[in-house]
Amino acid sequence: MGKAIFVSYKYSDANVFQLPDVIGTTTARHYVDKLAGLLEQGDYLYKGEDDGESMETLQDSTIASKLGDKIFRSSVTIVLISKGMKTDALADKDQWIPWEISYSLKEQSREGGNSKTNAVLAVVLPDELASYSYYITENPLCNSITYHTNTLFQILRLNMFNHKKKEDNIRHCNGQKIYEGSPSFIPSVKWENFKNSIDYYIGLAVTTRQNINEYDLVKTV
Repeated sequence: MGKAIFVSYKYSDANVFQLPDVIGTTTARHYVDKLAGLLEQGDYLYKGEDDGESMETLQDSTIASKLGDKIFRSSVTIVLISKGMKTDALADKDQWIPWEISYSLKEQSREGGNSKTNAVLAVVLPDELASYSYYITENPLCNSITYHTNTLFQILRLNMFNHKKKEDNIRHCNGQKIYEGSPSFIPSVKWENFKNSIDYYIGLAVTTRQNINEYDLVKTV
């Protein structure tokens, strides 16, 4: 049986590039349809569906039950990074994605079984202009990439560049410190690269998960 994949995303975010086969405005939800199709072509099981339910009236115990059931039997979480994924007017704890990441990282016991921390992969969607610059800046001169993690939810940000010995594997270019190797428990990849090499990038996240003890994880919202 293939790996079970849970997908976390902001379903209504329309700050994404228009897909050619979508009539009307493309949202992150349409990219999930594409992702589900890619997963079905490989040795993967797609799990989870976000119905957009408001969290304002939900107790923590209700949130735990809903997400625990969805995420428990998955082993990999893919979080879609989109320009409008974060509602700045709301606290992180009042939005679904941080909780979905939290329960993906936590170990759970239910139904007589135990789950381990999921591998987590951030797949970055292009914005309305087909640009990734809101989150990714490529630096050709230094052969490096800058990830603007300050734009993310805190739980995502803190689980990136969190390798315990990341300072042991650095180089410098134009006065900038560049981390080599696998400095983040949650690696990031552009949608255009991911869709063409889905096995490779999911495998990258799984390999990182296998080295979980090398990272300082933050599992709470």
